Amino acid sequence: MDHITFHHDTVLSDVHMLQPNARHLMTRLNSVGQPDGDKQDHDDPGKEAEPSDEPREDVDKDTLVASSGGTEGEEGGAGNVKSFLDVDGDLDIKHRPRNNPNEEGGRDLVCPVILKQSESALEEEDEATDDEGIIKIEHTMATTLEDVGKQVWLGAFLLADFILSKPHVFRGATVLELGAGTGLTSVVMATVAKTLYCTDVGEDLLSMCRRNVTLNQHLIEPAGGEVRVRQLDWLQYDLCTDADMEFRWTEEEVADLYDNTKIIVAADVCYDDDLTDGLFRTLYRLCSNFRQTCTIFISLEKRMNFTLRHMDVSCDAYNHFSHCLFQLEEQVDGRCSFTVEQVPSDFAQFLLYERIEQLELWKVTATPLDAQAVKTAPPPKEPKQCSS
Repeated sequence: MDHITFHHDTVLSDVHMLQPNARHLMTRLNSVGQPDGDKQDHDDPGKEAEPSDEPREDVDKDTLVASSGGTEGEEGGAGNVKSFLDVDGDLDIKHRPRNNPNEEGGRDLVCPVILKQSESALEEEDEATDDEGIIKIEHTMATTLEDVGKQVWLGAFLLADFILSKPHVFRGATVLELGAGTGLTSVVMATVAKTLYCTDVGEDLLSMCRRNVTLNQHLIEPAGGEVRVRQLDWLQYDLCTDADMEFRWTEEEVADLYDNTKIIVAADVCYDDDLTDGLFRTLYRLCSNFRQTCTIFISLEKRMNFTLRHMDVSCDAYNHFSHCLFQLEEQVDGRCSFTVEQVPSDFAQFLLYERIEQLELWKVTATPLDAQAVKTAPPPKEPKQCSS
């Protein structure tokens, strides 16, 4: 395995597989919204928890102080809310000081867990000696708009779930991912596909993606998959084959892409209208030159925003995506036809995350027309820029 060097502004998180037989219990909250310190009966979820003076291991001392309404010896118990309200009436909770504060004021290196297993699964994991079933992803917790690819988005989890629930659709295929970001979906895809072209833009982001691929070779190698991290700019017409570029395409890879690609996937990439236009132009351009039918899966989250223009909550980015999606279906040029359908989100969930109703998965089937028709047809026109 290649040597991994993490940057100071990134974190490493574990993505755990869902344990279908484990119960997921909600944490009780007291009257001020803090986790209740009382133990809950895991054997009988419907039974009320018995009072206990023993502190829970997963709640720190300061939280217990807040939950009980004061320190030992104070009167009022849980109902004594005033004992920890400040002068303005806001909740005032003391936080436990860091064990290793950074005196220089920089950011500490942390390793949070994005998704948590149920308690029984975590206990089994503690006894395990390997990383089987765990995907490790380097990412950032927050970014500017230009670097959103360095975060992990819910659309990637939804698409990964679909891949794991329908492995026969992708098994042994040559697959292209557009806007791969941290590479989570590509890593999952590589456990069933033969060849995976994992693409995005920017050497910094692609380097992070390649590190994540290396981190998860323990999942990819046994499956026999291969991941190639390459640059693909939706705003450029040609694939980059410049010998001076680190993530360039070889001529053999370009030929393989056009001759053998059966699947294209993209997760949570439609958040900017100009980029959405570039995505659909790229899809049209690629599929019009493929040698066989290609199936495209696009996952995304409908994001609600209040706009002054509408003076209401709207989904402008999603509306633009929908317009471009069906405009692609109406495209007629004698080279390739497109059909569009939404995939129901009722497939099995393999990763632990909140599958909210705003998450959607769309399927586009691109079918090249008869070879003779392609020869006699006039040169294809680029689809018009989508208009809102």
